[in-house]
Amino acid sequence: MQPGRDISVLIDIMARLRDPESGCAWDVQQTFETIAPYTIEEAYEVAEAIARGDRHDICDELGDLLLQVVFHARMAEEEGAFAFPDVVEAVTRKMIRRHPHVFGPAEARTPHLVKGLWEKIKAEEKAEKAARHGGEEIPPGLLDAVSVAMPPMLRAVKLQQKAGTVGFDWNDPRAVLAKIREELDELEAEMDRADSGKLERAEARAAIEAELGDVLFALANLGRHLDIDPEAAVRATNEKFRKRFSYIERKLGETGRRPQDATLEEMEALWQQAKTEG
Repeated sequence: MQPGRDISVLIDIMARLRDPESGCAWDVQQTFETIAPYTIEEAYEVAEAIARGDRHDICDELGDLLLQVVFHARMAEEEGAFAFPDVVEAVTRKMIRRHPHVFGPAEARTPHLVKGLWEKIKAEEKAEKAARHGGEEIPPGLLDAVSVAMPPMLRAVKLQQKAGTVGFDWNDPRAVLAKIREELDELEAEMDRADSGKLERAEARAAIEAELGDVLFALANLGRHLDIDPEAAVRATNEKFRKRFSYIERKLGETGRRPQDATLEEMEALWQQAKTEG
């Protein structure tokens, strides 16, 4: 088998890999549940390549993500549930339906009008989905439509966006900032209670974890109000931290030492140099 530019080549490769007799032992063992974490990981690697601005890596990582789609589709085909062409048909139908201003008679000349039209059509699709499930309302609540499989910070933003559609929201980013300070005070209070020995270790840990969760949730909300993706912001800071720590390692290495051989004060001084040098 040779590489090719046609999607059918990739589909054929996956079929070969999943063949119970002549395929790959690892691939044959996989299920939707075992592959799901890899699907999420590949999506993150696409985002990382985009953040680096590396077009070659973006192409490579998109291929890995596409492989995940083909993998899931192949497993579904083996069960007789659906196949890759069904996935393509479903998404093309959805895109055509959700863009009547492009593929139909509807008019929407601004991003605001497009968003309103999109939400209206999604609501119609949700009603149709409920009808397919015997009329049961799916989901039963406004926030239940936000997938629990999302990365936590992204899900926090989505939950807050949904609540905001019915007016449950702050009007000013600075009000959110005040809320963050309030949550930080509550976190510190729980840390003080833990230090006092008045709580059992497990109880203290649970209380601190809950307050830290509130802080992170509020920070995600601030990002939303500032129109900054908190996931992207943290991803950029992670990379900044990696580069600055690598600078410390490199500078210490020039003197034949490693970080474990240096004092905190020495490493902090090198950290400040790394900040200065960008």
